[in-house]
Amino acid sequence: MEFKPRVLAKTIYKAIKTFPAVILTGPRQSGKTTLLKMLFANTHTYISLESPDVRLRAREDPIGFLSQYKPPVIIDEIQYLPELLSYIKAKIDEDRSPGQWLLTGSQNFVLMDKITQSLAGRAAILTLLPFSIVERMGISQKFQDTSEWFNNLSIHNKCEREISLSEIILRGFYPEIASNQDVDRQLWCGSYITTYLERDIRNLATIGDISHFERFLVICATRTGQILNVSEMARDIGISVPTAKRWLSLLETGHQIYLLYPYYRNIGKRLVKSPKLYFNDPALCSYLLGLQETKTLVNHPCFGALFETMVIGDFLKRFLNAGQKPSLYYLRSRDGLEIDLVIEQEGKLHLFEIKSTMTITPKHAVSLSRLREELGLDVASAGIISCCEENFVIKENIINYGWKNVLTV
Repeated sequence: MEFKPRVLAKTIYKAIKTFPAVILTGPRQSGKTTLLKMLFANTHTYISLESPDVRLRAREDPIGFLSQYKPPVIIDEIQYLPELLSYIKAKIDEDRSPGQWLLTGSQNFVLMDKITQSLAGRAAILTLLPFSIVERMGISQKFQDTSEWFNNLSIHNKCEREISLSEIILRGFYPEIASNQDVDRQLWCGSYITTYLERDIRNLATIGDISHFERFLVICATRTGQILNVSEMARDIGISVPTAKRWLSLLETGHQIYLLYPYYRNIGKRLVKSPKLYFNDPALCSYLLGLQETKTLVNHPCFGALFETMVIGDFLKRFLNAGQKPSLYYLRSRDGLEIDLVIEQEGKLHLFEIKSTMTITPKHAVSLSRLREELGLDVASAGIISCCEENFVIKENIINYGWKNVLTV
């Protein structure tokens, strides 16, 4: 499989100049190990804790283990032995030279708790999700962080490349399935869910009947792009609300779902109102929905939600790849008007509706117009991201952007 440059590499290089340790988290198979090996194979010794023999030695004699593998090192799969972080902390306190410890891990509660306890102030914590659109297309050099993106956002932006939206949604962004058309989509997605998700969840929680969790995953897929209703989800599959909340938390910390919270001027309210649920990868989501072919996909009732899922996911990656905390929200007014995506940038708001249609008319901009007027000077820009090929002005100060023309820059 051809290695495609990752945008996060630039942020990692920046982090190793000042931090003794860099911890790279993210879902399994997102490319964490491959990236660090490509960047640091000539400077750092590589050790994987996935090997039972290596893990046993590190557990039984952590001091001896770290003496054997002196920095600079890459320690892969640190979530298998999070207690090792306490010993790494002691080593860092002896020598705070930057860039000596590069650690990877599939994020979970235990790992993050240990990081908080042991490496606070000593480690940069970065997240590598599967490919963004520009990475998938092999044009990661065109990446712009959110500030640059807004500065260059223009009705004149145009992507000349042919890109199949259906293929992107069905095969998603995980490097192996996205880069290699020979990989069978059905087999890959099924194996990923069985081998990785269920194993990780079993390691972190007592689940009893795994079939309940499988149905829970499908329920999450059917609700991608919708406001989260935990009670309804729990009732539909016959589990308790606390269990549903725990499983959602495990999926969120494992980067399989993303919760988009509502925007309020009062920051406290943003944290207590119901978020919208999004799957982080459209391939896994569409697989769980039973979608296999392009024709079935484009005519499916969930196509709009899957398109919205893809767009939201790409903006999330734009923030994370730059090492920034995402400032993404949705907005719903008292009278029921809703904006799919609100990006808060430098004290200003950018409002976007996400529409999977190819025919955009002024009626699609009604919510944008009214909420832009209501929010006044707080709004810097407003637009629609759609399946159209062309960008054009819908009405004053509201522009329709074809998805390819804005996500590939």
